[in-house]
Amino acid sequence: MSNNPEVRLILVGPPGAGKGTQAKRLVDTLQIPHISTGDMLRAAREAGTELGRKAGELMDRGELVPDDVVIGLVMERIAEPDAKRGFMLDGFPRTRPQAEALDAALEAAAVELDGVVLIEVEDAKIERRITGRRSDAVTGDIYHMEFDPPPDGVDVVQRPDDTVEAVRARLAKYHASTAPIIPYYDAQGLLRRVNGDQSPDAVTHEIMVALERA
Repeated sequence: MSNNPEVRLILVGPPGAGKGTQAKRLVDTLQIPHISTGDMLRAAREAGTELGRKAGELMDRGELVPDDVVIGLVMERIAEPDAKRGFMLDGFPRTRPQAEALDAALEAAAVELDGVVLIEVEDAKIERRITGRRSDAVTGDIYHMEFDPPPDGVDVVQRPDDTVEAVRARLAKYHASTAPIIPYYDAQGLLRRVNGDQSPDAVTHEIMVALERA
């Protein structure tokens, strides 16, 4: 891509597909802000904006933040100076109604997406990736029982959300709620499918090629 690309994209993929790794690489390479809904909600709350205060009150009560509030925060965030040349949304939209509402807000603001990057990995391979993870009970260092086993004598533990049951539940939720946005964006010609079952370098390269073609 050019030295000063303008890229506005959404990063999508199932849990364990490697979105976190790729998000960091992409924002470093493209020099655009990574807009994660969780981080955005916390930042808006700390900034004390009207929407931030509203979201904070809801979170304090343990309630979900409504889509219209989240979309309002997204639009506030992408209007900031560091997002002038682009942004990467991660973690939103999670449902087709959210995608449709976000599209309407972007259109009203005359902002166009350049692509929706989908990192694809088969469920069986995701399950293998996640359930094999272990952490050192003392240092917190992360290992994988198959790909990067811990040294002999190291006491490792498995996080509750890395169990087979937890992973399958997260995948089921992804397929039921988030996967429907894939055909929605595909019909608009925005979807860029990337094979996530490769080395991180290969995945990054494939994403950059896909964005170049966009």
